Amino acid sequence: MFGYVVMNKPEIKFKDFDMYRSFYCGLCRELKERYGLSGQITLTYDMTFVILLLSGLYEPPTKKGTTRCIVHPVRRQPVRKNAITEYAADMNIFLTYYKCKDDWNDERSIPGLVFGKLLENKEKKSEKLWSKKVQTIVSCLDELSELEKENATDIDRVSGCFGRIMAEIFAYREDVWEPTLRRMGFYFGKFIYLLDAYDDVEEDVKKGNYNPFSKDYIIKGFDDRVKSMLMMMMAETCREFEKLPIIKYTDILRNILYSGVWCRFETVSGKRKKEQEKEHV
Repeated sequence: MFGYVVMNKPEIKFKDFDMYRSFYCGLCRELKERYGLSGQITLTYDMTFVILLLSGLYEPPTKKGTTRCIVHPVRRQPVRKNAITEYAADMNIFLTYYKCKDDWNDERSIPGLVFGKLLENKEKKSEKLWSKKVQTIVSCLDELSELEKENATDIDRVSGCFGRIMAEIFAYREDVWEPTLRRMGFYFGKFIYLLDAYDDVEEDVKKGNYNPFSKDYIIKGFDDRVKSMLMMMMAETCREFEKLPIIKYTDILRNILYSGVWCRFETVSGKRKKEQEKEHV
């Protein structure tokens, strides 16, 4: 369930894109420093959004620098890091580890098994640092796993499990903004789960994997129905976001929330429509 929280690059200003990249590179460096090369491989755009959101809200002291890497060996890249970058790196490792476990349990994925073994000790470090938060997330993951084993058709309940996981990640501190961040994370998590299920439904059906849309995707109007659900989730997400007193990085955050997160849906729905048109020719 990673890779959906992205920018709409054609609609972003150059200076904002550079700012976003500096936090993305900062997370990359933090993952390598804290967890080594295998940790660095877990880098996601999703956690970069979390860093920008929480950094914009809490405005922690942020270190600026430059770095070289395998991807950019010649030109040094700007890097920004702060305490929230460390938090996001820990959460990223933890979630990736459990995704690997899930891939192995569901599909007997060898890459999932191998990479999960590489992350096992690193995940324990993350778990010790955020034990209370991790316990809550593991409880939600266990509930989600049970629902998937039962072939649950209650889409609201199933997606709500991942919603609670994201709520826990968004709730960085116990303060006045925690309830708003939790609500935002909850609806955002449901959006991500539903979009991921929509994206994977045909492949899941072929492989015999669980998908809450497995019985619905061939029904006429399926795409419109899913889009309506996604719009409701994102409307609630944005409503909570606009309550937060964020001044920094707002153009980047709004680009992602109001435009970027829809890029994958438009790609998948467009491809599906073309395939349906071919079938009727």
